[in-house]
Amino acid sequence: MSGCAAAACLPTLFRRCKTTSAQYVASRSMDPTFEKLMEGYKHFLKVVAVQDLILASPAASLPLAVLSTAAPRLRLSRGAAHFVRTFPRIFSLLYDTSAAQPLVRLTPTAARIASDESDAASTSAPDAVDRLRRLLCMSSSRSLPLRAVFRVWRELGLPDDFEDSIIARNPTMFALRTNPRETNTHLLEFVDQSQTPKFTPAVDARRCQERNQADEAEPKFAFKQGFPPGMRLTKNYRARLKEWQRLRYAGPYDVGGGGSARTKAGMRALEKRAVGMAHEFLSLTVEKMVEVEKISHFRKWFGVDLNIRDLFLDHPGIFYLSTKGKRHTVFLREAYYKGRLIDPNPIYEARRRLLELVLMRRRGMGAADSAGRRSSRCDMEDVCYSDSDTRYDFGEQ
Repeated sequence: MSGCAAAACLPTLFRRCKTTSAQYVASRSMDPTFEKLMEGYKHFLKVVAVQDLILASPAASLPLAVLSTAAPRLRLSRGAAHFVRTFPRIFSLLYDTSAAQPLVRLTPTAARIASDESDAASTSAPDAVDRLRRLLCMSSSRSLPLRAVFRVWRELGLPDDFEDSIIARNPTMFALRTNPRETNTHLLEFVDQSQTPKFTPAVDARRCQERNQADEAEPKFAFKQGFPPGMRLTKNYRARLKEWQRLRYAGPYDVGGGGSARTKAGMRALEKRAVGMAHEFLSLTVEKMVEVEKISHFRKWFGVDLNIRDLFLDHPGIFYLSTKGKRHTVFLREAYYKGRLIDPNPIYEARRRLLELVLMRRRGMGAADSAGRRSSRCDMEDVCYSDSDTRYDFGEQ
């Protein structure tokens, strides 16, 4: 790696050479665990997109011709039929004689997982309300564009009808207002004036817990660090990082926090506050991950004037940025161990089960089909759509 490229891997506390955005992304230190996770997740996202179309269709079945029309938008590069056959444990093809067309449906296993996720989201509605309150209170105006919230409803674990089940059912907390800056758009506001919420950021809760359990001398304003394997940490890097860890900053729920952009110390305080905002946002998601494009819609509302993608790259000990699947996805490093959430939740567990079916693809199906052709006693439907208890713990080295 060249000197400039190596310097580009360091946080902004360290002076780096000027590079283009693409060069900076390419020069980052890779983490094989997260890369392996995203290798499967890029297919998982396409499966979820097709699943949503099926569930939104009458009788939970989608004409193959309709899916073929949507294939370019869904990035199904080899066509809808090939995609459906690639995941036989998730999708099934059947022929509708009355309409004289093939239909795509979810297999019983996939349908049960989708139902479990929906039930988990409905059951955890109080937690969803709390997450939405926290998200709105991270904005100084206690309001956010509704379209931005729609982009991350799944990441926040909100029910798909959250406008009715969360917002409309809590009129003393939430309200929809016309956005004066944009026509035909709305703002979601937190309107509960009865009391000022005192939220504790996730990073502060962790610091308190770890100080009580072990290191009483841990800096009060430190973030947990975990660097990619093989990343070279120089002595100078460690010294400056230690200094940055002790730097005071305004928390994500502190109104009007930050520093002056006119001074070096003020810029560092603004940057650390931006790190705190991004950390809290990721902590509010059920999988502790989100696409960079989605979180960037909240940047100005959170008072973050920095390039959000570069911010993640500047702090590789806190965040990990993956570019798999032609999208930039950021993970909260401390929330994961060997490719799995340390503190899972029911919504995550349901999605994980679907991800395992995605990873299996047609694995084991070819041999079963071949055996079925050699033996008339084989029941093809049971072979193709049998449940499997096999678990794939990708990311474990």
